[in-house]
Amino acid sequence: MPACRLITPDDAPVLAGLVRANRDFLAPWEPLHRDEYFTEAGQLVSIQAALSEHAQGRSLPCVMIDADGSVVGRVNLNNIVRGAFQSASLGYWLASAAGGRGLATAAVRDITRLAFAELGLHRLQADTLVHNVPSQRVLARNGFVRIGLAPRYLKIAGRWQDCVLHQLVSDPAEQGNGAERR
Repeated sequence: MPACRLITPDDAPVLAGLVRANRDFLAPWEPLHRDEYFTEAGQLVSIQAALSEHAQGRSLPCVMIDADGSVVGRVNLNNIVRGAFQSASLGYWLASAAGGRGLATAAVRDITRLAFAELGLHRLQADTLVHNVPSQRVLARNGFVRIGLAPRYLKIAGRWQDCVLHQLVSDPAEQGNGAERR
């Protein structure tokens, strides 16, 4: 069974429930959100915007799926750039109750396969806060390598924070250190 699938407007109720239930858990890792974000209507607006970007070829917005088919988080390719770059940014979050079972690792593996095999991208970049070790482990298990540190890179939890930059290229030999995708 796939670990992720394209998001649909029908996912708004369950996503609203997940972001409400995980509000405190996710807060240290996300930008500040208005209260509307945590409602079904707010999630529907977010989904519709993501699907509009997808229709224009600029994103691949997905939900993470548990073995029973339930939605447990999000995984997205954002800012898809074509031309000479052929690259995208990877982002994801997983509900606290679903953690520790390899679901994020599997979803990142699935969306990475889609990025390279179906979308024909060359490179993915993922950024984590310096202290987000669990997310860094998910990326490492999928063959991403650290490529640098970006000071004050993202405004997360209301303040500009340093991020570790990671990348994965479609040809592992191009990683520079021989790391292989898993």
